[in-house]
Amino acid sequence: MQKHSVKAFGTESKDADLKEMIINRREVTAKDIEIEILYCGVCHSDLHTARNDWGGTKYPAVPGHEIVGRITKIGSDVTKFKIGDLAAVGCLVDSCRTCSSCEQDLEQYCLNGSTGTYNSFDKHLGNHTFGGYSQKVVVDEHFVLKVPENLDLAAVAPLLCAGITTWSPLKHWNVNQNSKVAVVGLGGLGHMAIKLAKGLGAEVSLFSRTPAKTEDAKKLGANHVIISTNPEEMQAAFGKFDLIIDTVPYDHNINPYISTLAVNGTLVIVGYIGEMQCLLQTPPMIMGRKAVAGSVIGGIAETQEMLDFCGEKGIVSDIEIIKMQDINEAYERMLKSDVKYRFVIDMSSLKN
Repeated sequence: MQKHSVKAFGTESKDADLKEMIINRREVTAKDIEIEILYCGVCHSDLHTARNDWGGTKYPAVPGHEIVGRITKIGSDVTKFKIGDLAAVGCLVDSCRTCSSCEQDLEQYCLNGSTGTYNSFDKHLGNHTFGGYSQKVVVDEHFVLKVPENLDLAAVAPLLCAGITTWSPLKHWNVNQNSKVAVVGLGGLGHMAIKLAKGLGAEVSLFSRTPAKTEDAKKLGANHVIISTNPEEMQAAFGKFDLIIDTVPYDHNINPYISTLAVNGTLVIVGYIGEMQCLLQTPPMIMGRKAVAGSVIGGIAETQEMLDFCGEKGIVSDIEIIKMQDINEAYERMLKSDVKYRFVIDMSSLKN
């Protein structure tokens, strides 16, 4: 297959900084779209992959799965887009499209293994996929998304991961104007969960360990802030919530939150991948038919639904724009939660 070279930023090993490098992209085939990347969000998954925190990273690694850009080429069989259109790519660039999950527009749960935007097998070039920390990307039309033109393009980028990761459970558990939703953790995922739940009409609360985040949470749309270290406030929230979205990215005790679920309520984990050390207390679950679940991103149709909703409601992420050359510093700041609430790379800095 024909290919061409583009500039990118990536790392050669888990201990090395990210730096400029040259990678290959395939030439556009009949169903492909080439996108000049204008902005790319920075996700915790990028950092974990670059540093091989989860194991299995293939090097050189080029992260980035919150991509917004403009179409520069299309294949002969492309029907949904034209050259010059705004377009986006999220966490997926392929799936089998034939299994029961894919047939239900749940490509993220492809039973034969979906293809991630980076660090997955690239069936076209025979190596592994490279992400959005690059000048261009070539993606099959099916996995390209339309971007509402009324939104700030840079602030749209994190919707492709943080947005859809929180939107998917909100929709799956049918959140609406009659729902009471709580969010655990106020970061990249948490701030989007508040905005989207509020946009759906829900009464929204934030669980926080300290009162310091109260003002920010209220500005984002939270109706209430519950201090999880305050026994009186936790007792007052007993049996209240239909859905709790837990965005905390590290191991923590979820038992106190289960007691605040209403009958038939669900706590859904979206922030932590790994083993929970806490012993799950089942009595509060059994006595109220309460559930603990997990969720990850969303399918292509659901992601497009989320983008369209954000266009209608004027919802975007709160961001800080950086140059590509500042990514290593941004990673260190992410580890300290020193960003409100998502870094986005202005990819024009890679051209200089």
